[in-house]
Amino acid sequence: MARKGNAPPADSASRTLVLGINDSGKIVQCGQNATSVIGSEPGSLLGLHATTLVDEEEKEKLDSLLDDIRRSGQERTAMLTVKGENGAVTEAVVTAQPMVAEGEGLAVLLHVRVALPPTAPFQDPALMRRALLDDPLTRFGNSLDLDQTARGLIDVIAPHFCNVAEVLVLESLVAADEVHGDATNGSAILRRLALTADDGNPAWPATLPAGEVLVYPAGTPYTECLDKAEPIHVPRVDAEAAAQIAETWRRGPVAELLTDVSMVLLPMITGDTLLGLIVCTRVPGFRRFDAYDIEIGMEFAARAAIVIDNARLFSRERATALALQRSLLPNRLSAPTSVEVRHRYLPGSKLIEVGGDWYESIALPGARAALIVGDVAGHGVRAAVTMGRLRTALHTLANLELPPAEALHVMHELMVELGEQEPHFATCVYAVYDATTGTLEIASAGHLPPLLVRPDGSNELLEVPPAPPLGVAGGAAIESREFTVEDGSLFVIYTDGLVESRGRDIDDGLARLRGIFGPDSPGRPMEDLAKATLDGVYGDHHRDDIAVLIARLRRLDQDRRVSWTLPADPAAVRRARGLVRTQLAEWQLDDLSYSTELLASEMITNALNYASGPIELRLLLERTLFCEVLDRSAALPRLRHAADDDENGRGLVIVSQMAHRWGSRRTAAGKVVWCEQLVPGMEHTEELPTAAWPGEFHHR
Repeated sequence: MARKGNAPPADSASRTLVLGINDSGKIVQCGQNATSVIGSEPGSLLGLHATTLVDEEEKEKLDSLLDDIRRSGQERTAMLTVKGENGAVTEAVVTAQPMVAEGEGLAVLLHVRVALPPTAPFQDPALMRRALLDDPLTRFGNSLDLDQTARGLIDVIAPHFCNVAEVLVLESLVAADEVHGDATNGSAILRRLALTADDGNPAWPATLPAGEVLVYPAGTPYTECLDKAEPIHVPRVDAEAAAQIAETWRRGPVAELLTDVSMVLLPMITGDTLLGLIVCTRVPGFRRFDAYDIEIGMEFAARAAIVIDNARLFSRERATALALQRSLLPNRLSAPTSVEVRHRYLPGSKLIEVGGDWYESIALPGARAALIVGDVAGHGVRAAVTMGRLRTALHTLANLELPPAEALHVMHELMVELGEQEPHFATCVYAVYDATTGTLEIASAGHLPPLLVRPDGSNELLEVPPAPPLGVAGGAAIESREFTVEDGSLFVIYTDGLVESRGRDIDDGLARLRGIFGPDSPGRPMEDLAKATLDGVYGDHHRDDIAVLIARLRRLDQDRRVSWTLPADPAAVRRARGLVRTQLAEWQLDDLSYSTELLASEMITNALNYASGPIELRLLLERTLFCEVLDRSAALPRLRHAADDDENGRGLVIVSQMAHRWGSRRTAAGKVVWCEQLVPGMEHTEELPTAAWPGEFHHR
């Protein structure tokens, strides 16, 4: 049978009988274990010829072996068929060693070694000790994976020490998200990390699966071992005790599995911490555990506890670190329905899954999208923490609808403040695409130029007013530039890890990137383009972190957006109601007609009171319904609660209570006040598909 797992190679368990043979071939000395080896009393063999031990067909072979010893004076070994108890025969390794003797004295020592029967493999303590304690712990101890370490443990124990072995740890020590409280009535909550059964019975893993968290009842050997923190020896589990455990667990097969077994429960203790226990079981028909077995087992458990504890601590620290790191990156991207977005993120280190690079796509009111990529200088956790701060701040600024240049200026001030405690700087490119006008406003702080791919396949690196990185004092002011893009254009922003490495100049990297987004790229699937950006970079072990954001930009369909210019006249309110009612009827949204008319009239009234000149009313139907009022006043409205005798101040209160969301933003000509309503029967958010593997969202 092939070795299992990390179990060390070990000699087959065997018994050896030593016989003294004289010159005439007679047995003159006999070891005391003759009964256990060949089933004969030691005294009954004295005086018999050595050939009486072997089968008739083997006598001549044994005679030849003894003659050869006498002539050559050298040790010889042969495989012979030895007669055992009740006439049974068994294969034996017979080794003959010459001795110096005279007359009837000792001439040859005959070592007869036979294999143990299948039901008695746990007879030789030396073999068990060597199998458990020589070097297997150092081998599987090299792994810091908790489950893999536990599997390595039980593959050492079985079949060399027992038939069935399982590793149980306290759930409170390995729970990933929460610490389970102690069970009531003296019971314990344990997780079974691994189980193996060498007796060929498939009921063991089926009834007691690995990974299961189970309450072990009070008054059982399991809780007794935990309470006393001492090994528990159960020479035999009777049927009543097995049935009681089975009833508590509500698992009928447990009663049959545990009836008449012999068990040793070995606590795993490191320092002052009790980790759990190793349960060793020998099924009926095999030698039962004794005190010497407990001594061997506890020595093994003491070493195993160190290995398990190291793996446990590493697993918990790694899980905590990964949870913190992954929380720093967005778990979903949002964009208007007309904008398709894909991203790729690849950390520079295999040990740390996130660095200082980040990406962001945020759907903004009015069918707009904020597209952002940034890069904090440095690597590792410290850069990741700074990145998390910046991403959160920038996400907030985007939702406040600050223009790109103004948002980056606020970020610069934040980086300068952080730099007073510890020097920090970062590069960032921030773009806002308006799907109603097809314009793209871009601001950059020390970042590489964005790539724009037109529908005809031509591409160019966009020239944006230069500015120093965020956090670098004394540089030029951050400015933005506006571009008008054609429908179907691709917009690509990235960090320097994609185009620059130790073995590649940045100009070559930019040329490679432009080659990827060649003439056929506007018609290729976005997922294929995203994969192509990282082709060939996985093998570079000296690469920097890489973040890439790709957006296919299209305007919102004409039939899903409409706008009207109204005069600065009180009659505009009545006209606006009629226009809204007619348009919503065309969109088959009559259920939203009353509320939208009321919201539009309140926002237009607000514009009439505080602005001069014509007013623009706009309706946008996306996943939600947006109503926008544009005027020429730069003063942003604020929500206030009017007193009982106030004639004004209630309009925005009505808007805030009736709309799903509302807000305002400045424009070059004035401001926009908007409100959003949910559309019945329409998906309101863009959800990413379920991940096919852990962390897939970070590599889309």
